[in-house]
Amino acid sequence: MSGYFFTGFPGFICQELVRELLATKKEISDIFLLVLPTQKSMSLPVIQTYERLYPQTAFHLIEGDITQPDLMMKTEDQELIRERTEFVFHLAAIYDLAVKKEIAFQVNVNGTKEVLYWLKSLPNLKRFMYFSTAYVAGKREGKIREDELVHKCSFKNHYEETKYLAEVLVENEKVNLPITIIRPGIVKGHSQTGETIKFDGPYLMLNFLHSLRFLPLIPHLGKGDAEFNVVPIDYIVKSTCFLTHSERALGKTLHLTNPEPITIREAYTVLMDKLLKKAPKGSIPLPLAKTFLRVPTARKWMKVEREALDYFTWKGSLDCTEARSILEEAGIVCPPFHLTADTMVKYYNDHKYDEMKHIHIS
Repeated sequence: MSGYFFTGFPGFICQELVRELLATKKEISDIFLLVLPTQKSMSLPVIQTYERLYPQTAFHLIEGDITQPDLMMKTEDQELIRERTEFVFHLAAIYDLAVKKEIAFQVNVNGTKEVLYWLKSLPNLKRFMYFSTAYVAGKREGKIREDELVHKCSFKNHYEETKYLAEVLVENEKVNLPITIIRPGIVKGHSQTGETIKFDGPYLMLNFLHSLRFLPLIPHLGKGDAEFNVVPIDYIVKSTCFLTHSERALGKTLHLTNPEPITIREAYTVLMDKLLKKAPKGSIPLPLAKTFLRVPTARKWMKVEREALDYFTWKGSLDCTEARSILEEAGIVCPPFHLTADTMVKYYNDHKYDEMKHIHIS
């Protein structure tokens, strides 16, 4: 029997990852879930569901804060975790593209630094799974390989920059700790059900289209020739569960990205057809769209972050050769975007008026 420790609960990826592990690994004795005190109440119903479904596993909701020494956990919690934990998953981060630098640095960089320091106190650690992002590439262009990290290009936002700085810290600890770094692409809901917790990332495109649904003609945004690398949550969690216990993944950095990405223009066309039964006509220059989204009222009405438009012109391409090679052992493959667009749009239509699903736009 073994114990698993997670930061980032009750985040979407963390919840889905815990479910997948419980469904596929029978020897899990303990699940430790680190939550901020302010998120404990919203976490309890999820824990109760786990307990009903998996009575053989002990679930521990641990109050703490990754930015503090020993993650601000109580002494008695620390002792139990040190005794039983073999696998640690670090998912806690600020993912907001519009986040201020100071907040992103404190959580993404300093938080990761504290987690790395704390990990060295775990005597039974078998694997540390660190969730980065494929977009640590920043403004690099061309093919982005999994074994590449350090660069001198700038970044599109503070989220990218701080995740890059955090990954550099983790990379430097590979000589001391059993690490696998996961770099997901843009994560969307479940490929079969469409379920997601928040309408962020690729859903901002649906927000944009929904806001303009009354127009007789809806144009493209710019040329739209950038790569749109979207991966469903079930591909992410299935892959992560397998990689956690794969010796080939030990010490590796792996892109969990779509090996068959489409362009933003193609995705925009597909989503407009599924959502509005229309086809785009003409094109708005991207600088004009960015100027429009400088207005807070416009951003809030359209439920779109201005920073998202920076990805419409990025000329990078995410190579995932190493990850695909390892995942082939388990027959895990990423479905093409167009095969999952129907469920994505259906779920969006069913929940688009639920404000709890939408991210806060300032």
